[in-house]
Amino acid sequence: MVDFEQMCPDSEMEIGPVTFLDGGSLATDLALLRSLAGWFDECCYFEIGTWRGESVANVSRVAANCVSLNLSPREMKERGISHRYIDVHEHFSKNRSNVEHVYGNSRTFDFRGLGRKFDLVFIDGDHHYDYVKNDTRQVIEYLVHEKSIIVWHDYAYNPEELRYEVMAAILDGTPEDMHPCLYHIGHTKCAVYIGPVWDRQFTITGFVSPVIPDSYFELTLRRKKNRNK
Repeated sequence: MVDFEQMCPDSEMEIGPVTFLDGGSLATDLALLRSLAGWFDECCYFEIGTWRGESVANVSRVAANCVSLNLSPREMKERGISHRYIDVHEHFSKNRSNVEHVYGNSRTFDFRGLGRKFDLVFIDGDHHYDYVKNDTRQVIEYLVHEKSIIVWHDYAYNPEELRYEVMAAILDGTPEDMHPCLYHIGHTKCAVYIGPVWDRQFTITGFVSPVIPDSYFELTLRRKKNRNK
């Protein structure tokens, strides 16, 4: 484990949109992505799994360009997914000028065809073992460069309860020489790969639960009307 503060040293950060709805990210997950994007000049961001578009909308506020991969509406309809569920996708990201949406099943998608490398990659698609393992291998083979950072969402059910199927897929999908650079980030549901090229000395602890918190957060909630409705 690496403490959240080592990834996000700023004592204050404004994030949004955040809905606190099912299937979304924790506020700390979004803050982690925002902070890691800030490690790069003109960050290029890629994610698997768009959902409501909260994650890519947050990162788009600090990244130069963002690409989000998801099943197309047609593919979701063919799977019997309800219209309401389909319509929720891209809610916060569809009108952002620096966000590009691409469509396909990550099991068969031509990642090589994107023709570029990304600084920050967020893997948040299907969380079954086979999908996470495949997504991880495809990302590593085609989308990353020496300094790229990879983040896996829902590696934990919550910050104190690991999701072992996803953890196993991450370990099996990454080469063994990457394993020493895989970290569980405290206060989040995320695992992160940060390669040795960054030459950052993290203070590392073992995973324990329940946690005796040595830090906590204060939130000021600001409710905003949804202009996309």
